Formats: sequence, C-alpha cells, structure tokens
Amino acid sequence: MATIEARSEGKPGTRTPGSRRIRVGIRRISPWSVLKFSLIFYFCVLLVVLFGLAILYMLLGALGVLDSLAQLLEGVGFGGDNFEFHGLAIFRTFFLIGFLTVVIGSALTVFITVLYNLISDLIGGIEVTLVERR
Repeated sequence: MATIEARSEGKPGTRTPGSRRIRVGIRRISPWSVLKFSLIFYFCVLLVVLFGLAILYMLLGALGVLDSLAQLLEGVGFGGDNFEFHGLAIFRTFFLIGFLTVVIGSALTVFITVLYNLISDLIGGIEVTLVERR
C-alpha cells in the first residue's frame, strides 16, 4: 500500500471555480502489492505474446512459408535430410522462456520498488498534483 501525504496548493482564500488542486507525496510503495500486480501483468503479457505467435505460426503454415523455410534449411545441411518445424516443441520452449522472463521481471520490479522506498526515505518521495474537477 502506498503512503500518501496531502497538502493543498495555492493561496488561502483563492479558489479556482470548478476545480480543486491537492499535492500528494508518494512516500512508500508496498513490495508485496507490486509483486502481485507485476506477476499478473507480466503473465498476461506472456499470454498475449504467445497468442500472437500462435496466430503468426498458423498463418505462416497456411501460406507455406514454414515448408519453404524447412526445405531451404535442408538444402544448406541444417537438420539432416528431413527438417521439420514442431509447433509444440517451439511453443513449449517459448512458454518456458516467457515464464522465466515473468519471474525475473517481477523480481526486478520488486527490487526497484524496494530501492524506491529506500531513496524516498532520503529525499521524501515523488510529489504529484491531483486536480479534482467538479
């Protein structure tokens, strides 16, 4: 949970018609909530990327590009006499690489959060001005 400190901005007695400005400082961000959010976010990105790659793989297969590429790779001596693309093995490898990326990315995000908390103890955090329009 983020700790927020609020101060009103402007001179006393002056008001902008229809709006109110408040300055808040973000002092601390909870690493646990960042971990939960980043795991879900990065996993959703992984699923979107895998879904996009699956569509691209099916499209290239339907157009015959994968067969042409397999014949080209056979011609240069890569993979022996019968080279084939195995979609299940390819996507299993992509999923494992993506899963490691999710874990490493989440750990990096939590590390950055802890680093932000340490720095904000020294300098006071980030100040944001919020405007409420009525």
